[in-house]
Amino acid sequence: MAWYKVLERVELSQPFIKKVNAGGKNVCLINYNKQVFALSASCPHAGADLSQGWCSEERLVCPRHRYEYDLQTGKGAPGQNDYVKTYNVKVEGTDVYVEITRWTDRLKNWIT
Repeated sequence: MAWYKVLERVELSQPFIKKVNAGGKNVCLINYNKQVFALSASCPHAGADLSQGWCSEERLVCPRHRYEYDLQTGKGAPGQNDYVKTYNVKVEGTDVYVEITRWTDRLKNWIT
């Protein structure tokens, strides 16, 4: 597991949705109600770029077909039967970090 700095000097009083790269992964970073969330940047339904979407009641809405994903869990809205991956986020001062677990880390944990 590793933490990657994805934003510097961020102003948390301003909401945003941005695509960032963390450890080679495209991540959709969302500042909603002064809390930062990180989700997979690609919609599992149609592959749309979720960073082009918007937030509605603590859900990220896909810009292509309006599928919705919970900001905290990544779970799709009722009836969708899908989800997006979520990532841990930490804010240190004005910098934002995203934690990425590589498949080799998962393999090590599985073996031990």
